[in-house]
Amino acid sequence: MPLAIVHSRGLDGLAAPEVAVEVHLAGGLPSVTVVGLPDTEVKEARDRVRAALQNAGFEFPRKRITVNLAPADLPKESGRFDLPIALGILAASGQIPATKLAGHEFAGELSLSGELRPIRGALAMVLAAGSMGRSFVLPASSAREAALADQVQVLTANTLLEVCAHLTGQAVLAECLVADVALDARIDYPDLADVRGQAQAKRGLEIAAAGEHSLLFAGPPGTGKSMLASRLPGLLPPMTLAAALESAAVLSLAGQFRPELFRRHPFRAPHHTASTAALVGGGSVPHPGEISLAHQGVLFLDEIPEFDRRVLEALREPLDSGRIHISRAARQAEFPAQFQLVAAMNPCPCGYYGDPRGRCRCTPDQVLRYRSKLSGPLLDRIDLQIEVPAVPAEVLQQAPDGEASASVRARVTQARGRQLRRQGKANARLSIREIDQYCQPAAAAAALLKQAISRFDLSARAFHRLLKVARTIADIRGSDAIEAQHVAEAVQYRRFTKD
Repeated sequence: MPLAIVHSRGLDGLAAPEVAVEVHLAGGLPSVTVVGLPDTEVKEARDRVRAALQNAGFEFPRKRITVNLAPADLPKESGRFDLPIALGILAASGQIPATKLAGHEFAGELSLSGELRPIRGALAMVLAAGSMGRSFVLPASSAREAALADQVQVLTANTLLEVCAHLTGQAVLAECLVADVALDARIDYPDLADVRGQAQAKRGLEIAAAGEHSLLFAGPPGTGKSMLASRLPGLLPPMTLAAALESAAVLSLAGQFRPELFRRHPFRAPHHTASTAALVGGGSVPHPGEISLAHQGVLFLDEIPEFDRRVLEALREPLDSGRIHISRAARQAEFPAQFQLVAAMNPCPCGYYGDPRGRCRCTPDQVLRYRSKLSGPLLDRIDLQIEVPAVPAEVLQQAPDGEASASVRARVTQARGRQLRRQGKANARLSIREIDQYCQPAAAAAALLKQAISRFDLSARAFHRLLKVARTIADIRGSDAIEAQHVAEAVQYRRFTKD
């Protein structure tokens, strides 16, 4: 039979549409043509496949070989189509039975010796293949992450010969199970008890973790802003299986997922020289950026005023929606981006504005210009804005006496549970209509809110975010109503201004 069809998967953002690899052999001068919008990596597959087949002891047909990757309007990239192309050539030339291909999907890059190399996005591909009823054959290292989906039979192979032996009935490929994947049940995060002093900043971390709020630390150098930020993932409630799989699938697209870190909240800390594409995603073939790699975790922007203004403004939409839509001339892609933003900054360019010893030499103009790098719309979207002062020497010399992350996490988990039972989502994700329904303050709290709006000249967005923070504080304290004390504490965390 001169025609064979092998099932595989492409990648389009986080989606993994089915790709039919059609291989046809015809008479004429020997050649290999790959069609169906292949990129350079896919076109180079013809040379890798030829060498792999010959080194594995198979005959490479001396015919006119046409490989069609359908659908033709979906761009194809990376070396994941090497294995299905090789199997299609073998089936079309009668060296393996074509009938055995129908019940499987295949993906894998081939070395010249016929060994299988790992691919990006294996978990996303297996998640998309869940409803098809086929088993998925993958390289051994990629199968370990794909098995976490637990929806499809994942078969693991190390070489092209092993796959062919399975298809001809000479051997059976081993199934990779979740139990076979080494998962570290003890997720070790940095402990909040290590931080000396900074009681208000620690309280801000607890509120941020409980309600999924964004957070800004402002203070002089060396006061523990980065140390505090790194403790936030350890305060977050455990991820659900669905959330963990989505987070892992995004990391898999970038080739950065490790099965032993499954269900660990990501912590991403890009340098301030990061471009817009690096932060929010992009490229001619759209790839996830740092905000998507931080999905279900924390994005930490240290020295946030040093980031390019256009880079920071690109955060505004995903902070509200939890998703990022990337549009290019030829392709569009959407990635999840439900992250918690934690930012840190100095009060002025030298870092010592307001220091009692008079170390600051910045002019008012320099201070204003430095703080103005954070636009009003972006500051409005940061729920908690906390001053982090210098820690006295006597406090630094004392033994750590703060609360451990485990006990704070217990309160956070309890507060998040209240939110999920009440409204099905974290407080920071409430819409305007849901705020009116679930965040109605008591009479005294409403009067205090009115004063805060007038005194601090709060925008409508800042007002709604203030209400959501107050709702979270009430949840931590186990209160069904938003009282004046909850609003008063929430107002303390919005006093950072640019002047």
